[in-house]
Amino acid sequence: MTAKRFCQRAFLKPEKIDEYRRLHAAVWPEVLKTIKDCNLQNYSISILGDMVVAYFEYTGDDYEADMRKMAADPVTVEWWKHTKPCFVRHDEKVYYEDMEEIFYV
Repeated sequence: MTAKRFCQRAFLKPEKIDEYRRLHAAVWPEVLKTIKDCNLQNYSISILGDMVVAYFEYTGDDYEADMRKMAADPVTVEWWKHTKPCFVRHDEKVYYEDMEEIFYV
C-alpha cells in the first residue's frame, strides 16, 4: 500500500510557544505508541515563529477509523489536554488545517 502524505499547519498562542516546544521535547511513550498503532509514520512537527507544520504519512486502510481510535485513547486524550490550549483555534474543532500538496518527487 502506498502511504498517503499529510501536511497540516496550525498557529500557537505566542505565550504558549515555549510550553509547546517543551511538551514535544518529551512526548509520552504511550502517545508515540498510539501514533504508530494508528498507522502514522514519519511524523514530524516543525515550527517557524508561531506557526507549526505537521507532516506524516498514513499507511492504513481506513484513516477516519484510525483517527477515531486515536481520539478514543485515554492517554492521547490526556496529552491533548496539555497541547490543545497552546493553539489559536480557527473554530471550535479545528486546530490543524490540511495543506494542499502541489509538488512531490
